[in-house]
Parts: sequence; structure tokens; C-alpha cells
Amino acid sequence: MTTITASRPRSDSRWPDRLAPLAAGWLGLWGVLALLGTITGAGYPFGANDPHGGDANLLRLVPVELATPLFAGLLLATAVAALAMSRPVVRPSGPLRVLLAGYGWTVAFVLAVVVPDARVLVILGYLPMLIIGAPFGWPPVDYAEIFSWALFARFAALVGGLLLAGAVLAWQRRTAGACVGCGRGDTGRGWTTPAAAARWGRWAAGIAAAIPLAYALTRFAWAAGIPLGISREFLTEMRETGLVWAGFGLGAFATVGAILTLGLVQRWGERFPRWMLGLAGRRVPVKLAVVPATLVAVAVTAATLGLLSNPEFWQLTHGFSLAGAPMLLWPFWGLALVAATYAYHLRRRGACRRCDRS
Repeated sequence: MTTITASRPRSDSRWPDRLAPLAAGWLGLWGVLALLGTITGAGYPFGANDPHGGDANLLRLVPVELATPLFAGLLLATAVAALAMSRPVVRPSGPLRVLLAGYGWTVAFVLAVVVPDARVLVILGYLPMLIIGAPFGWPPVDYAEIFSWALFARFAALVGGLLLAGAVLAWQRRTAGACVGCGRGDTGRGWTTPAAAARWGRWAAGIAAAIPLAYALTRFAWAAGIPLGISREFLTEMRETGLVWAGFGLGAFATVGAILTLGLVQRWGERFPRWMLGLAGRRVPVKLAVVPATLVAVAVTAATLGLLSNPEFWQLTHGFSLAGAPMLLWPFWGLALVAATYAYHLRRRGACRRCDRS
């Protein structure tokens, strides 16, 4: 073990140092609530305890009586680990560092990807319709059933997973002797240079835009009365129940997302276009693109795990059909969007305010 010394960071570059305490507090709070759920036998909103959409969640495979105390223990133990990462005055040995990092990333993946399932992505897609249509009573749904405790718990897990991922990343950088703010070390990596990121970022952005457009195409076809990948009878049923218009809304959301994804490699993704009054010509804040894109990438990956492991998904889409094929590509959508977003960050991050490296 060796002692780590670092210069005092500037006040505007201390956000990486706050991630571990935030993650510890967030996970600790939810760990206490989960512990109360274990004691009282209520409050665990996943698996068999979830009356709406539990079949699309991988936690359905774990019995509730085992999952509840396991979930509470995992949250509390991870909160302690995150708190320890907030004050890394000593650099751990190699094996210990690998063990702690592996544990942290595994829990972050479970919270951000496994727990949320498809419901988070669906609500993000329907949210514009729900907000605009609420005053007019459309769509005719019970909002209390949509915005339920189970949905809130999924978003809470997603937030906790992202906070923990940021805390582990900052801790790894600090214990490796790299800058906590930007990750740059004494030696640069060629693939992270702006020029290199521009090359592979274009490929990633193209893939990340093409897959949601393919998904949108099927939903637009159904709205137009074309049974693309489904039977005519099923299309008639969806038109009668209004589901076809819900699919049209998701297709529109996917199309907008695809266009915004292309902005990660276009000039208008760096400076606001001329038609945006009051913003024309101004630089687009990096976080304005990176944060939403990262959230969508995580939500897409989370939805994929739940859907592809759900037998009902394969029954509704009739296996490998035009209806389900675009969703089978969602794992690549999530990975490509993460890569495109990271490339955008590398191209535009500039000099670090913490270490002054550029």
C-alpha cells in the first residue's frame, strides 16, 4: 500500500469527489427501506410482488423471500463500500483493487441495468404523450397505475447504479494515479484523441441511429394499416384498442432519438443551428448531449435483458419476425449509443479544469 497525495482541486471541478458520498447516502437510504421491507414483509416491488410487468424483469427468477433480504444486504454493503471510496487516502494492492472495482461495477450493473427492465424505457417513450394528453384525458389510462411505487423503485435503482458507477470510476482513477476529473494520466492513449474519436464515433453513431429507425418503421407501418411482421387480425385488434397509436408514439420517440444521435457527429450537435432563436451559434453544452444519451443507452440495455428473457415477448413477436427483429438489435443499440456518446465527450471535453491536461 502506498499513500496518495494530490493537489487541492478547484471548486468548479470537485464533482467527482461528491459522487461516492452521494452514492453512499442514496444506497444507504434505500438499503434501510429494503431492510424494513424484509422485516415487515412488504415494500419489495419486484418479481412476484410486482402486479404490473413483473414478467419482464430478471428479478422474477429469484424467490421474493430470498430476494428481499439479499437486496437489502447488497444495498447496505455497497453503501459502506462507496463511503470507503470517498476517502481513498491509501492505494490498495493490485488484487484488492481489482476485487473492490469488480464488486462495485457488478452492483452498479445490477442496479442500473438488471433492476429497471423495459418499464423505464417505455415510460420515457410515452412521457411526452402522457404530459401533453393529460389535460384532454388521452390516452385513457389510470395515471396512478402507471406512476406506481414499482416504477419509482426502478428509477431509484437506476439513479443509484449511475451514482455508484461514477463513484467507482473516480476511485479507480484516483488509485491509479490518473486525474479524477478527466481520467488522463502521464501517458496518452491514441484511441481517445479527438481525431481518433471522430473516426470511430461516426460508425457508432450511425449504428445507434439506424436501429431505432428500423424499430420506428414497423410502428409507422402498423399505424398506416400495413401488417408488417404481424397478422392482419392482430393489427385489427391493436387498432380497435388504440395500441397502434401508442406504438406510433414510441416510433416517433425513436425517430427523434435517432436524429439527436446523429447530432453527436454533426456540426449542429456542437453549436445550436440558426433556426433556434436565442441560441443560434452558441456552443451546445457537452452535458446537454452526454447525460440524456447515457440515460437512454442504459434504459435500452435494461429493456433488452428483460424482454429477451421473457417468453411472452417471443410469443407476441412470433420469434424471429419483422415485428421483433428491431428489438433483437437493441443490445447493439445500447452499446453503439454508449460508444457514440463517449466519442462525443472525448472530442469536446477540452482541457481539464482539474489537472489542466488537454
